[in-house]
Amino acid sequence: MTPDSPDRGLVGARSGKRAFVAASIVAIALAIALVGYFLARGTAEQGPGGGRFGPRAGPGGPAMPVGTAKVERGDIAMYLNALGTVTPRRNVTVSAQVSGQLLRVDFQEGQRVTPGELLAEIDPRPYQAALTSAEGARARDQALLANARIDLDRYQTLFAQDSIARQQLDAQRSLVHQYEGVVKADEGQIATAKVNLAYTRIVAPIGGRVGLRQVDPGNNVQNGTAIVVITQLKPIDVLFTVPEDELPALRRQLQSGRTLKVDAFDRARQNQLASGTLGSLDNQIDTSTGTVKAKAEFGNDDESLFPNQFVNVRLLLEVQHDALVIPASALERGTDGLFVYVVNADRTVSQRRIETGPSEGERVAVTQGLAAGELVVTEGADRLREGSKVELPGEARPAGAGGKRDDGAAAGAGGGKRG
Repeated sequence: MTPDSPDRGLVGARSGKRAFVAASIVAIALAIALVGYFLARGTAEQGPGGGRFGPRAGPGGPAMPVGTAKVERGDIAMYLNALGTVTPRRNVTVSAQVSGQLLRVDFQEGQRVTPGELLAEIDPRPYQAALTSAEGARARDQALLANARIDLDRYQTLFAQDSIARQQLDAQRSLVHQYEGVVKADEGQIATAKVNLAYTRIVAPIGGRVGLRQVDPGNNVQNGTAIVVITQLKPIDVLFTVPEDELPALRRQLQSGRTLKVDAFDRARQNQLASGTLGSLDNQIDTSTGTVKAKAEFGNDDESLFPNQFVNVRLLLEVQHDALVIPASALERGTDGLFVYVVNADRTVSQRRIETGPSEGERVAVTQGLAAGELVVTEGADRLREGSKVELPGEARPAGAGGKRDDGAAAGAGGGKRG
């Protein structure tokens, strides 16, 4: 068969096809091996038998050092947390009620004032003159009334003697009533003048702290011109919202007559500013937010709460007494829910599925799955699985394991004193 024969070309083509098939099989096998390697590596890192930072310790392996905590009984406080705004109970804008020139201002900005304390004064002279004029008009009309009453008595005597007609007597009696009405009108004018004169002295309607002065002495003020704003700081309220899902439990507590404690914290929730009580709830739920407004009352004797200040509110809803409590760091989450590693007497761990209740900070109440006095793992649980051996804090490792020796081992190894 010559080199250029058709049979030799057919053999070459078949050989190339076989080489391609063989190379494909090798590539597929290599891919399957790589996939198996990465799957095995992922199982070791994240699967049930592996930890986050390496393989987990299995039964029969070396003891893993862990942190533990004892399941204890205690009280768990159930809180509602919300954002609140400090709102003064009374916020009054003190305004001029008569027109005139502002003579003086008798307060310092930021000063605390009491009800009835003089704040400013408007020129009283026009109103004093109006009062004097009204009093003079009343004196004149009272004299006319007295004279008309004397004439009425005279007319009644004459009418009894048939010396005058009844019409004349009735006219005199009507004149007396007319003067009586005029005198009453004069008394009304005097009362109005006295009120206007009193309004020239602007006094504090409530006790509290005054703000910045809004008009200076020497200006002409009109009825309604703002002079200053007084804010009541003691006591003071905090407005906040409660989710409608928490409303039934909150109403049960209120209907039982309990006084619910409310604490106010700063923005960072680090410092407690004041403690008060829940005052009232709004009468409807806000449909746009699904919340209901609540008001808490604070004595604020030290004035730690300031109007319009944003605070973190913590409402003590209920206290669960004699609950089983564990640290939150002991909780692990699996496919079936929450579980913990319980340390057995032989220093192995068992996975225990639990059900939790309310929490308070780093403390969590356990309603099912644990008993008081049991040990749960709080640190190092990422390297454990069912049946792993653990080393508790304070326990010595065997010398061969790289841990500290106990006193007897140290004495034997170092040739301790003879007995």
